[in-house]
Amino acid sequence: MNLDPTKMKDWEIAAECEKHMKTVYQLGEELGLEKEELLPYGHYVAKIDYKKVLQRLKDRPNGKYIDVTAITPTPLGEGKSTTAIGLIEGLGKRGKKVIGALRQPSGGPTMNIKGSAAGGGLAQIIPLDKFSLGLTGDINAVMNAHNLAMVALTARMQHEANYDDETLAKRNLKRLNIDPKRVEMGWVLDFCAQALRHIVIGLGGKKDGYPMESKFWIAVASEVMAILAVSRDLQDFRRRIGKIVVAFDKFGHPITTEDLEVAGAMCAWMVEAINPNMIQTLEGQPVLIHAGPFANIAIGQSSIIADYVALKLGDYNVTESGFAADIGFEKFWNIKCRLSGLSPDCVVVVATIRALKCHGGAPIPLPGRPIPKEYFEENLEWVEKGCENLLHCVNIVKKSGVTPVVCINAFYTDTKDEIALVKRICEEHGVRAAVSEHWLKGGEGALELADAVVEACEEKSEFRFLYDVQEPVKDRIEKIAREVYGADGVIYLPEAEAKIKIIEADEELRQMPVCMVKTHLSLSDNPSLKGVPKGWQLRVRDVLIYRGSGFIVPVAGDISLMPGTGSDPAYRRIDVDVETGKVRGLF
Repeated sequence: MNLDPTKMKDWEIAAECEKHMKTVYQLGEELGLEKEELLPYGHYVAKIDYKKVLQRLKDRPNGKYIDVTAITPTPLGEGKSTTAIGLIEGLGKRGKKVIGALRQPSGGPTMNIKGSAAGGGLAQIIPLDKFSLGLTGDINAVMNAHNLAMVALTARMQHEANYDDETLAKRNLKRLNIDPKRVEMGWVLDFCAQALRHIVIGLGGKKDGYPMESKFWIAVASEVMAILAVSRDLQDFRRRIGKIVVAFDKFGHPITTEDLEVAGAMCAWMVEAINPNMIQTLEGQPVLIHAGPFANIAIGQSSIIADYVALKLGDYNVTESGFAADIGFEKFWNIKCRLSGLSPDCVVVVATIRALKCHGGAPIPLPGRPIPKEYFEENLEWVEKGCENLLHCVNIVKKSGVTPVVCINAFYTDTKDEIALVKRICEEHGVRAAVSEHWLKGGEGALELADAVVEACEEKSEFRFLYDVQEPVKDRIEKIAREVYGADGVIYLPEAEAKIKIIEADEELRQMPVCMVKTHLSLSDNPSLKGVPKGWQLRVRDVLIYRGSGFIVPVAGDISLMPGTGSDPAYRRIDVDVETGKVRGLF
């Protein structure tokens, strides 16, 4: 096939390659899966029965574990998913038995500005339409499980308002005394719907629910999705689901999904979703897709279960952490690895010349608008200045004790001198760097990166966490702020102070790891500050308690758990060929 990414759109490339896809049966045979371990959803998508695979291969040594992160991205992204896919293709070209474990895209960015995170150019995963539009229904299951908890809560509030204790007892209900002003959860939807951020529900008569303020978050920010990402198995998942705090009563006691007697039904929605999904790259390497994105407002990692399976089935497992090293990798390092018991053999830090220029002083590109012309003109001064952010992100990885590899995600518009400058700066700081042209050339263009990663995986790592969960909550937050973000300190607003007191008084809560909510567009909590900001303090305005997933969630800066849809969203260009039923326009 003669595929030219400079002349073809991503969905056109995907459509051509889909004509020659391997079936899931071929992929399963190449991986050594047994028949009953493969759960087909058609010819080209399948789930894998994780429990059977892990039981059968429990004595097989794990493969090499590679995480892909990045420097602080531009608003247009940094090509991290594209690089992860290109690396998988490059390792495949080198004859390695490689498998990927990536996150499922949210319908929000897919139908908005960012796209579906399927990669780009000749480094994509297919089938594109299935991947981008719900796959096997995992996110739909998350939405149903989460919203069922809210149905249970609001129904209970209505009945408690309308009936006395004797009537409730006859209906086998105990009064929970739910405080309508302390409902922690809201509803979820997998679109960017800013109109639903703040709502009022229960309007009408007494049969129409309990009137109160409520809210919507995007589905992948649900604690149910976080639990899917960090659970080790179905038993662990069921235990965690029952611990979700939905609200507090009028005496300040938490009300969980178990108290509402809805945890079992929520888990029932998720039984199929706990099995990872399998599709493939354009070049036919298998990729597991499981759990959701958004490391700025969620954990932003593919699942622990998918990693367990991939490390048993392949000699190399390439996974990805959402957004940059300061939030995505930090959560991979201090949360996911802590809960999984795994540690990476190598971490790839992706950088583009475009983003380095942005951090070095170039005009900030805006989503939905043409990229400023300055990004297509050589400017070594901007690139050199922007490398401060790159080196900061590399040093974050080094703090974990793992070997970093810088991937210069090359565009055909980059100049030789710009790329040479980045390589020289990396070499001067003792960092292995590789140029990769996977977008333009697929696996063939990622061979230098693949070789660098294989070499790095052979080096001995001394993996260590940034903090101990026995440390006070504020100490842990301040370690992340100072050592990862580069802040001078932390300011806690009154609501955050009150929540931290609750956490410190609870033995279980105070030992949970910290999962920060922060902008992905800056190392700081101010998205407009590029490079490596100096002389600032992290402002923590609230602390959410995710007892089910086991996270303490400080919310820093002004950030919403329900993103908004822009003025020129992707859905304007997506349509269906009514003759073939094929979707076109996805990216």
